[in-house]
Amino acid sequence: MIDAGPVAPTAPVTRTGGVPLAPAGTPWPCCASCSGPMQFLAQVVLDDLGKGVEDRGVLALFACQNDPGMCSDWEPDSGGNQTLLFSSDGLEPLPLPVGDVDEAVLLLGSVRAVSLEQVDEPDYDDAGEAWAAKNNRPASAVLGQLGGVPAWIQGDETPSCPSCAAPMPLVVQLEEGPDHSTAMNFGGCGGAYAFACEPCGRAKFLWQC
Repeated sequence: MIDAGPVAPTAPVTRTGGVPLAPAGTPWPCCASCSGPMQFLAQVVLDDLGKGVEDRGVLALFACQNDPGMCSDWEPDSGGNQTLLFSSDGLEPLPLPVGDVDEAVLLLGSVRAVSLEQVDEPDYDDAGEAWAAKNNRPASAVLGQLGGVPAWIQGDETPSCPSCAAPMPLVVQLEEGPDHSTAMNFGGCGGAYAFACEPCGRAKFLWQC
């Protein structure tokens, strides 16, 4: 996943930042610990994963940033983050929640489009370095990977589906982003991992640093 520059905040593409596309009436996710609205991080169009299947839906990732470090947004089941999996039909921009000024939604400072490049290198870190060297771009332009095998920073934390108990496949691994002033917060030097069991319509998200 390569940073392809600015894009509209409601673009129906895989991107970081902006606002998510969701079915009408979807509530904006709130943190289970502090009750504040979560920050929207990224939208992943599952058709981009390939495999010859069309209309696989859209994944939207959220995490609490109202008091960073206090709401366990790095854990998949803490209630400090949320991953929503939608069908692609009838999606529209999710309205920002209306509430007190103190509960205003924190949005990422920029909206970045994603382009996809395939590199013939099985190791994620080596693949990113090889792409950067070949294209004379900084390694920070690599925003992550779609599918594949997680490149864990710490130990393997692959979640199981709460419905069928099978290990969830990786949908996306994300880096914080190229601009520190507008980047996603994964501990300042970490990465995030989102998984989905598409047959059960369930998904989970976590990060490590």
